[in-house]
Amino acid sequence: MSAATQTKEIARRRTFGIVSHPDAGKTTLTEKLLLFGGAIQEAGAVKSNKIKKGATSDFMDIERQRGISVATSVMAFDYSNCKVNILDTPGHKDFAEDTYRTLTAVDSVIVVIDVAKGVEEQTEKLVQVCRMRKTPVIVFINKMDRPGKEAFDLLDEVEQKLGLTVRPLSWPIGMGDRFQGVYSLYEQRLVLFSPGKKKQGRPEEVIAFTDLNNPELDELVGEEAAEELREEVNMIEEVYPVFDREKYLAGDLSPVFFGSAINNFGVKELLDCFVEIAPPPQARNAEERLVKPNEDNFSGFVFKIHANMDPKHRDRIAFLRICSGTFERNTNYLHVRQEKKLKFSNPTSFMAAKKEVVDEAFAGDVVGLYDSGNFKIGDTLTEGEELHFKGIPSFSPEQFRRVINGDPMKSKQLAKGLSQLMEEGVAQLFTRQADNAQIIGTVGALQFDVIQYRLEHEYGATAVYEPISLHKALWVTSEDEKALKAFEERRRSNIARDTEDRLVFLAESAWTLQSTKDAHPEVEFHTTSEL
Repeated sequence: MSAATQTKEIARRRTFGIVSHPDAGKTTLTEKLLLFGGAIQEAGAVKSNKIKKGATSDFMDIERQRGISVATSVMAFDYSNCKVNILDTPGHKDFAEDTYRTLTAVDSVIVVIDVAKGVEEQTEKLVQVCRMRKTPVIVFINKMDRPGKEAFDLLDEVEQKLGLTVRPLSWPIGMGDRFQGVYSLYEQRLVLFSPGKKKQGRPEEVIAFTDLNNPELDELVGEEAAEELREEVNMIEEVYPVFDREKYLAGDLSPVFFGSAINNFGVKELLDCFVEIAPPPQARNAEERLVKPNEDNFSGFVFKIHANMDPKHRDRIAFLRICSGTFERNTNYLHVRQEKKLKFSNPTSFMAAKKEVVDEAFAGDVVGLYDSGNFKIGDTLTEGEELHFKGIPSFSPEQFRRVINGDPMKSKQLAKGLSQLMEEGVAQLFTRQADNAQIIGTVGALQFDVIQYRLEHEYGATAVYEPISLHKALWVTSEDEKALKAFEERRRSNIARDTEDRLVFLAESAWTLQSTKDAHPEVEFHTTSEL
């Protein structure tokens, strides 16, 4: 492939994640974006999975029962000469770790906020991760057709709670029953809302409107609303910084849009601006060096593994984010951790017009690789160079259960199920040195239900949980090997190993942890596995 073609393909990629609190409207927004991209033909397809070719973000029964997304999926579509890759993320706090890992694979993020609820706790945590990584953020304030907080109050809340500097690029005309549409400051046009056309097509009328002082505005929205809009837009121009794409790309300025995803309103304005300003694939840090997207040689890393996406076939799919070069089907690539060559006859792209085998993919794309157990989260594939991409951590779990085999005849199935689920990053498994007890640690309690359900339905194994009183599990290291050995001996009953055979300290309480740290100053305690 010519360098010019590769450069062109990379430049048209836009790979982003949508993050939000549950119920803020993330699934609905995802669906409307897919409708514009022609990837699905019918509203409601994401939630009801009525159409086979459609997008479904919720693969597992347990997700559908609870109405939450616990699996992160990938959806791709073409729009306005861009190839858009959406990485959907679970909004539920119990699945935060899956979302954190997905954020390592995106180049930018859209944050969805409910106009009535404002900024919620889970959103704060996720945006904090984006800020740490300097990921560009666009904010979409949703459900404007319902009563909610005043627009300026919401902007203040976003700035204070999320630590973002904002700049509105669209502005609502009224809210709830008074909602008449939005004025696009970015494109200087008026988009009027007609709620009766909610389900079919776009419920709006678009009028180019460069001068808000034009009396025609009063005729379109009424004198009172027109005057309010003029005043508020003047205030925006005075109070908020001018939109600067460079600042947005550096993560220092966040554009804000208003709309109603369920009514498919304000979404096109968001998408049109997004494809224009959002970053193409960015360079990635590996331990060895900075890897640039337009390099000749292919490299990529696995940020997610999903098992049994098709219950009829016992398959696992590793989601690989391509960081550089061109990935080609049936080509040998080096699996860096295993030091062996692998090739893939049916790499898959997901959720576009259909799930399809891809012959080639470029930096920014995500491909699904059918996996018979070779991959773990964070694994790297390259054309031969030994690279280890940074920033795919496991987090110190806060909830623990001891897992016991409920059916001695199914010991092998339980061991296999646990091993595969841990490789997927569903939870973490610690084996306590003193008694070989197997302890599962998760970020949230709901994970235990998912593990139990999947062990039974996918592996035919029965897991029984016993409560265990633990405060935290922390990875431990020391530059002083002697001191580490002494620590391990002295704290034997609190020492475990994770699945990578790393040393872990199981603290029973905050007091135990603090007193242990005081007693062993030469030992370091880590809250993430990325030491």
